[in-house]
Amino acid sequence: MATNLVSKSNTVSDIWAHFGFEADDKGQPGNLDKAICRIHRTEVSVSRGNTTNLRSHLRINHTVAFAGLGSTSSRPSTSGQQRQLGVSDAFARGAKYQSGSNRWRALTDSVTRYLVEEMVPFRTVEKPAFKAMLHEFDKQYVLPDRKYFSQTAIPEKYLSVKDGVIQELKYVDYFSVIADMWSSINNMPYMSLTIHYLRANWELISKCLETVFTPESHTADNLAEALRSSYQEWSLDERKLQRTTDNGANIVAAVRKLGWTWLNCFGHNLHLALTNLMKTEKDRTARAMGVCRNLVTAFSQSWQKKKKLQKEQVEHNLPQHGLVLVSCAWGTKQKMVARILEQIPAIRRVLMDDRRSQHLIPTWQDIEVLESINAALKKVADFTAALSSEKTVTVSSVLPVLQLLTEDILLPTNEDTELTRNIKQKMIEVLKDKYSAPGSQQLLAKASFIDPRHKADINPQHDTKDALLEEMLAMPEERRDIGGGEAAMSEEALDLHSDLLAWWRDNQARFPLLSKVARKYLTVCATSTPSERVFSVAGNIVTPLRSSLKPDKVNMLVFLSRNMKTGK
Repeated sequence: MATNLVSKSNTVSDIWAHFGFEADDKGQPGNLDKAICRIHRTEVSVSRGNTTNLRSHLRINHTVAFAGLGSTSSRPSTSGQQRQLGVSDAFARGAKYQSGSNRWRALTDSVTRYLVEEMVPFRTVEKPAFKAMLHEFDKQYVLPDRKYFSQTAIPEKYLSVKDGVIQELKYVDYFSVIADMWSSINNMPYMSLTIHYLRANWELISKCLETVFTPESHTADNLAEALRSSYQEWSLDERKLQRTTDNGANIVAAVRKLGWTWLNCFGHNLHLALTNLMKTEKDRTARAMGVCRNLVTAFSQSWQKKKKLQKEQVEHNLPQHGLVLVSCAWGTKQKMVARILEQIPAIRRVLMDDRRSQHLIPTWQDIEVLESINAALKKVADFTAALSSEKTVTVSSVLPVLQLLTEDILLPTNEDTELTRNIKQKMIEVLKDKYSAPGSQQLLAKASFIDPRHKADINPQHDTKDALLEEMLAMPEERRDIGGGEAAMSEEALDLHSDLLAWWRDNQARFPLLSKVARKYLTVCATSTPSERVFSVAGNIVTPLRSSLKPDKVNMLVFLSRNMKTGK
């Protein structure tokens, strides 16, 4: 039998990839009724191009090759000529997907995800370029209109993801919740609610539960009722609750009215300290801070100044950094001041060439004030950023950080100016006051006790150990290994960069009761930053072009954007 086989020309079925024919003198198939299997060189009868015998041969003798055959797929002809579509293929390619078919649902779900994750308006689906792009991708797909996505696809996706979150929360042993208030661009008030918990494998999870429209007066009674309603909506068990909130008087009063455990926000405490200090030292700080804000505004609104600044940065061998826009958070104020001080040589050079802007050049007195402010704030800023994480445990580090700040970093030095000393002293006073409540002290002490990274930093009091022992004794499990708490104290201290949750995952069998107590406290967040991140998402959804979005749609879109991520 010949070793080289030639292919049949103008074939349609992909079965012919596995069969050929012996060639005649001209190199063409000699006998079209006798196909040769390319795998085992077996002869198979073929009648008038019928491929039934060929398929049977592959099915019986070559199951792997047979499994790779498509029912309607085809391959290019081996002759290199473009084949014509069969009648059935042409008809199928001309037909549109039925609404509700698997393929139609898959494509529509992809568009829904795009609208949610990219936070684009519903009207995107009616833009000619978007429709043309999808038509180019798949001509059989008919894109629904914006009304379908707004009234059907998004609500269905919201209910589906929400049900998944509810089902997962049923198996959560403890959780913490953060509540905070926010106003949209059209001044509609909302309250956000985020939840934080540990999965069975000790993975720390954060979810956005709601962004609730709260049009009523924000009294403690109304906010307490809104919080209670949210808990009922999500079937949350208050007995499993630890929580963190902002320091707003109304929401703090609402939490106390409900009798819930409360821990105020570390970042907001520093913000209060700085704000109060700036008011007290207004005569000394107002001009310098005003110059900072004016500089940032001037450079952000002029592309010419930005271009010149980049040139001067190169000339003065400075980092290629832009100026920092300030928000209400104290940390951005520190970053704004630090960036101005970093770029002051380039800023001066740019402004000196523009007569109309020379009044913006900071004086030496302004620079002295800014340096004093930055000297007090720059070291604290790093701690605040670390305590704002959603991916790692933060509450167990609050007490060690407080001790480090109040007993070391914020203590006055001989090099400090009077303003720097005043800022440091104010921060110490506020931090001590905000965490002086017995409930807060006990919570922080317990959290630090169960974190072996801070063994060398914290000397736990006997009442902390006793309180943890009582909690272990109250566990419904069989009362065994109660001494696990004492055993944990004899463990080697972990490196501060160690993965605390990984340690507990590996050692929970050694300390079964203490590990359950650990799961209770390690979910607590040190700051309300997760809610502020929700506000950032909400601000990208409720834009000036989408300011007419109804509150229920805002809630759905924010919820989906935070909880539904592709590939996660």
